[in-house]
Amino acid sequence: MASYLGMKVIEIGESHLTMKMPVDHRTIQPMGLLNGGASMALAETVGSMAANLTLDGTKVCVGLEINGNHLKGVKKGFVYGKATPIHTGRQTHVWQVNISDDDGNLVCTCRITVLIIDNPAQK
Repeated sequence: MASYLGMKVIEIGESHLTMKMPVDHRTIQPMGLLNGGASMALAETVGSMAANLTLDGTKVCVGLEINGNHLKGVKKGFVYGKATPIHTGRQTHVWQVNISDDDGNLVCTCRITVLIIDNPAQK
């Protein structure tokens, strides 16, 4: 999905991961605004990727819950999802994902919870 929607990693920091996604024919709803589902797909992708980057490969994360509040419409350009950790425990992680537009305006704020499990590919 990340590839189809044009998501790209643009920054990996000590305690954050940022991705960008275009607002275009793939990500808008019929009224020409960024689709809320596309925002949630960005939040899920950047949050899950950030959580997995903290693990050693013997463990992976799977989504438990995600929620989001859509705050501002976007018609063009890019949106940027920045994931920062709230809690990185042994069994669960909680990540905050804020999505902003090209001007830095907050478009959507999300929280994703993931469960840490043994990597099935290691078995």
